[in-house]
Amino acid sequence: MRTRQQWLIGLILATTLASGNADTLDEVRARGELRCGVNQDVPGLSHRDADGHWHGFDVDFCRAVAAATLGDARRVRFITTSPKDRLARLRDGEFDLLARNTTWTLTRDTEPGITFVGVLYHDGQGFMVHDDSIIQSALELDDQSICVIAGGTGPDNVTDYLARHRMRARLVISADIRSATQAYLDHQCETLSTDQSQLFAIRSMLPRSDTRHRILPEVISKEPLSPAVRDDDRRWFDIVRWTLFVLIDAEEQGIDSYSLSMSMTDGTPVLSDDDARISARLGLTPGWRQRIIAQVGNYAELFERNLGALSPLGIRRGLNALWRDGGILYAPPSR
Repeated sequence: MRTRQQWLIGLILATTLASGNADTLDEVRARGELRCGVNQDVPGLSHRDADGHWHGFDVDFCRAVAAATLGDARRVRFITTSPKDRLARLRDGEFDLLARNTTWTLTRDTEPGITFVGVLYHDGQGFMVHDDSIIQSALELDDQSICVIAGGTGPDNVTDYLARHRMRARLVISADIRSATQAYLDHQCETLSTDQSQLFAIRSMLPRSDTRHRILPEVISKEPLSPAVRDDDRRWFDIVRWTLFVLIDAEEQGIDSYSLSMSMTDGTPVLSDDDARISARLGLTPGWRQRIIAQVGNYAELFERNLGALSPLGIRRGLNALWRDGGILYAPPSR
């Protein structure tokens, strides 16, 4: 039986965590940089090129948070992490924000110390085959071998899909995307299965001399990719969540980095001034929304340059279009 003293200590600790006494914003400012946990192997989402420069949709989201909090989108330190340890390292404080193509699930969201801020990219798991394969549909995967990546939702999604359609297949499980791709290229499996964004990224990286590859039409899962933060700091949660909402809301209002820069030149107001009370509640200096859009762009700009028509991937907006344009992208009003 616990003593009264033990009970009081437990109550104090629980109250401290619930009140959000951890102050990530102050730590980020004192450090002078945002630490962001990312992937390094997925062009379009997060990728470090041969010169050491970072690119990608998740990377730009980290930069947007830095623009809001530090006034400079460049003040980010990117920390690579794997599917196996990403949540534990976030919980342990190795980075302030996880933006590593992580699916928001019930199991992960209820894991102690972790909370998701909102869907940055609506993805779904698919399949890729060599162009000379006779497979035209995921419904033809019976008795085939499928390469998948350990540590994520991929293996379970494939298993569930096969069972639902009364098919059997052999799963070839690899530790990461690189080894899974190599196994696929070495024909250890006929099919590679992971999130469609990763399939487009993999296909864009393969040498032109290699056999061409086809992404099958079926999408077999919901993969809402969301940034995550620790759950002991409500203000930091609000800052990261509203950075995402500002990106989306700016696109809906027709405000992008170009129109904002023009307004700064001619004095025409394009993005209304921040409510000083809201900025104070978040601990941010007024103009944080303008800094996000001016330095990084709105949601459409991030999407098109990293994943869409302006990128080698050429992914269509689909579900990631605004709600009024046939997608499901939606944000509360930024007012």
